[in-house]
Amino acid sequence: MSAATGTPGDSAPVRSNQPGVHPRLAEVVRRHLERAWEQPPHGPTVAALEALRRRLPELHERPLVLDSGCGTGESTLALAARHPEALVLGIDRSAARLRRGGRVEPRCDGRAIWLRAELTTAWRWLADRGVHLRAHYLLYPNPWPKAAQLQRRWHGHPIFPTLLALGGRVELRTNWRIYAEEFAIAAAIAGRRAAPAVARLAEGPPLTAFERKYAASGHALYRVALAEANAAPESARDGAGRDADVGESERGDASPKNVVQEEVSSE
Repeated sequence: MSAATGTPGDSAPVRSNQPGVHPRLAEVVRRHLERAWEQPPHGPTVAALEALRRRLPELHERPLVLDSGCGTGESTLALAARHPEALVLGIDRSAARLRRGGRVEPRCDGRAIWLRAELTTAWRWLADRGVHLRAHYLLYPNPWPKAAQLQRRWHGHPIFPTLLALGGRVELRTNWRIYAEEFAIAAAIAGRRAAPAVARLAEGPPLTAFERKYAASGHALYRVALAEANAAPESARDGAGRDADVGESERGDASPKNVVQEEVSSE
């Protein structure tokens, strides 16, 4: 039984040997910004996306929202309701998770679409075709909490520049504060700032089974929202104090101080 489908309220908090923001975060992010990732694409993912494009030619014509790592697909339906103007594409690499949600992929349900695919190849495929997202959701990704696993986290992975290049409003949710802090710092190094940098997620209808389970277990939930490049952030930045805090972390000197802001609605 997966962590997301066990007994509500029995989820253990993230445990890590890393006490704060990784000291090599800035170094790793800058290296990936300077050097293109050249790993060969995942062939079945390319084939699945090409087949989807033939089936849905409007994929490149309508606004597109991406639900990356959609799991059972519950969140994809919720996001389709939240974005009535857009197609919402939920991608997960696990056929078992998609089947558990009744999403025998590729499947379309109105404007919600589910596809089994490998995310790094899918993001590069979309970017190579000039797709610009309306919004991009990363809901409770694997935290890879060991210090040695930094480059398996999305913000420490060589794919991070491509993630940002897809554009749109990017929203990360996680139950590990350090992951949220690192994501916000990495985005700032790449020129995309969140305001506030990290926010506590207020109570509200859960978007995913993981969110429901973590909330029932009493976990603090965190949210990072990156505004569209060249767009105004969701709320005004705090001013000099905030800039100083993020600046220290960008140099890899310390964890951000007072980075978690007031709760924001999950809606």
